Amino acid sequence: MNAWDQFKEVATGGAASRIPVALIVDSPWLPSYAGVDTLDYFLFPELWTRINLQLLTRFPDVAWIPGFWVEYGMAAEPSAFGAKVVWHHDRPPSIAPVRGGLAALDGIVPADPHEDGFMPLALHLYKEAHARLAAEGAPIRMVAARGPLAVAGWLLGVSELMVSLKVERDATAQLLDALTETIVRWLRAQADAVGGVEGILLLDDIPGMLSPKLFDAMAAPYLARIFDAFDGLVRVYHNDTPCKHLTGHIGALPFEVWNFSHEMDIAAVQQEAPGKVLMGNVPPLGILAQGTPEQVSSWARSCIEKTCGSKLILSAGGGVSPGTTSENIDALVLATGAGPGRAVT
Repeated sequence: MNAWDQFKEVATGGAASRIPVALIVDSPWLPSYAGVDTLDYFLFPELWTRINLQLLTRFPDVAWIPGFWVEYGMAAEPSAFGAKVVWHHDRPPSIAPVRGGLAALDGIVPADPHEDGFMPLALHLYKEAHARLAAEGAPIRMVAARGPLAVAGWLLGVSELMVSLKVERDATAQLLDALTETIVRWLRAQADAVGGVEGILLLDDIPGMLSPKLFDAMAAPYLARIFDAFDGLVRVYHNDTPCKHLTGHIGALPFEVWNFSHEMDIAAVQQEAPGKVLMGNVPPLGILAQGTPEQVSSWARSCIEKTCGSKLILSAGGGVSPGTTSENIDALVLATGAGPGRAVT
């Protein structure tokens, strides 16, 4: 089995020959790791393709999630609704909330991924990349999107969103409904662009900030709609906000794999969300990026011991942080008993 097959086998309830290793990787880490300008990474498809293919060569035992992600930092979804995007050479773009706040979004309708914001550009790049990657034996297997509360947080600002969820619930629900439909369309459009995808990744940290009551009312229904639309695929949910008060609530959502905060005890999460495959739980900054290989190995072995290696995909407790080295990724892989990666030539 290759790394993806190992990941998928465990994600769908099977038992692989070893504990899989998977890492969520995107533009906060990859351009700096490759030593290129972030804008060049976004703008030049050949560079993007080469850098992503090199990951497969250098780390054959790691499943990169979603893998070959055509993304513009956080910009694709909010750009479809008029959010201002500010570009940088050394990091992903910044997003400024729309002027006028929630009132300016009154009457909002779902965006069209084929026409609005940066989505059409991403779809075009997916179509162009798919043929090249398939010829290399590296098809795109998963597509990704930010979740509805994450996008709402970019459009309104997180502080205004948190207030609106409580005091302007009807208007906020209208916004979340339009965003949820947009995300379903966006994921489907990406899947159609490449064909034959086997999974989706949904990233939304904001629900972890809510009380259980507010989560059930204003987050769970929208997240469930998205996951239900992709029943039959491997559904991965990334929420690395420390939210042990919501473990059971998140565990009730219809997805297979949860990438969660390293600040949550993996044994406790396994006990409270027994139906989920857990993807974690090495601290992405303090250990995987800033620690030594020995510290990475120690933390990884602890995750394996606490879960008895059952329903576990070894990973960071979040995405890969800037500064993460090849040696530390190798240490993560070696903790599972697999061999080290191979150097790129």
